[in-house]
Amino acid sequence: MWLSILIFFPIFSGVLLLFLSSKKNTSLFFYITLFVTSIELLLSSILYFKFSPQKYLQFSEKIEWINLSLGDFGYISIEYYLALDGFSLVMVWLSALVMWVGAMVSWQIKKQVKGYFSLYLILSGTIVGCFVAWDFFLFYLFFEFMLLPMFFLIGIWGGERREYASMKFFIYTLLGSLLILISMIALNLSTIDLEKTSKKLDITTKELLKSIQKKEINKEDFVHSFNIKLMMNKDNILPDSVLYSKNKKITNWQKWAFWLLVIGFLIKLPSFPFHTWLPDAHVEAPTPVSVVLAGVLLKVGGYGIYRFGFGIFPEVALQSSTILAILGVISIIYGAMNALAMTDLKKMVAYSSVSHMGFVLLGFASHTQEGTQGAIFQMFSHGILSAMLFVLVGILYVRTHDRNIDNYKGLSEKMPFYTSFVMIGFFASLGLPVFSGFIGELFTLLGAFKSHQLGFVYVLLGVVGIILGAGYFLWTLQRMFFGEFWVRENKNINTENVKDLFISEWFILIVLSFLTLLTGLFPYLVFDKL
Repeated sequence: MWLSILIFFPIFSGVLLLFLSSKKNTSLFFYITLFVTSIELLLSSILYFKFSPQKYLQFSEKIEWINLSLGDFGYISIEYYLALDGFSLVMVWLSALVMWVGAMVSWQIKKQVKGYFSLYLILSGTIVGCFVAWDFFLFYLFFEFMLLPMFFLIGIWGGERREYASMKFFIYTLLGSLLILISMIALNLSTIDLEKTSKKLDITTKELLKSIQKKEINKEDFVHSFNIKLMMNKDNILPDSVLYSKNKKITNWQKWAFWLLVIGFLIKLPSFPFHTWLPDAHVEAPTPVSVVLAGVLLKVGGYGIYRFGFGIFPEVALQSSTILAILGVISIIYGAMNALAMTDLKKMVAYSSVSHMGFVLLGFASHTQEGTQGAIFQMFSHGILSAMLFVLVGILYVRTHDRNIDNYKGLSEKMPFYTSFVMIGFFASLGLPVFSGFIGELFTLLGAFKSHQLGFVYVLLGVVGIILGAGYFLWTLQRMFFGEFWVRENKNINTENVKDLFISEWFILIVLSFLTLLTGLFPYLVFDKL
């Protein structure tokens, strides 16, 4: 029941918030949300320490859910199947942490408070559901329901162009969902549950396999499954289905199914050229929503590429590694160059996310243990660091209502402690040793160098991206924080409001700084779970 609690405790709490009165004490909604996300973080931490790397799937929950007859196409079996492997575990813990951080900075939400915190908690549950679902249909439900809270959180509580940004986010992500849906249907109709089919026909599994080879069983007797583990096993692919390959040769249908999945998740990652929704969504979203968007939602894209694309179609993934690696290095360099050109601090951080997610794609494309674990570590590290950076941007914006880099100079004079945490966030993000960002980038580049499909050129291009990253972070640091204090005359900026950190801000930033330092010095805390 552990995983069900992690999913439905925040969802039910979010629904219950709607029945509370919003007139008496609006701060009550904030404290309830903070309590729920704290419990989620505590429970996920317990699971993290109880997880044994020696076992594959743990804390499993499997219940028959829907059995449906499709006539001549056979039967469809849908299960409520939850479980954790190492990848899922790391992402669940990261989700709990980022949702807690987002809740902590949600005190700044002042309008329609009840609706905001209700949607926020529902979003929290659906994100966890994506990472623990081992039935493709169940995953898709969580994936789709995740879009709605985020759409409204941007569209109602965002900035001046919030409607445009929320619609762009929704349309892009919905398009990706439709591509995933097509591939999911093809996989379901091609995958049978041998155990359930043999029970239905009252024969053994061996007899069933022989009968399938001899084509002695009618199609309407097969039980088709959305079980991801079954989809990964080629023995469960029907010989007459579109995804079956004779003599282990890759078919065009397999390539189509793979790329529909991958493109659907590349939009979510986001990777070049499917990234354009991200900067708009970040700029218009309120700070806590930007924290969640960068810290967790982008990771669903990387998780989906590896879990479904690479897990179900490993041969096609290997054949497509060069294309994926090219997209990865383009994202790294293109995102970094855009970040270098930005004058809006939040937009700069948003484009840096595009660049850092390119390392994830490069690591997966290497098809090496170093590259794969480096990519997952990069996702974990970026979740912590992007949350920290967007919190820092939000702190400055709350005080001055201005994010233009050129409107500030010498902020270290007025905000010395704030500047210290900005330096930690920037240096960790550009890959300084002892911080988590260094470990993720190092292992993805090691994987690319070791890979038979890739090689030195991709490592070199990745290093160029790191150098550009150092450029935009250090240039921003020099322009905004060094020298004599000065702010441009602006109706939004009152120099008296330029104050250093409050106690709650101290607490959040210390936690995130400690985590990036801890995992940078002791990366086995993540690697051992993988």
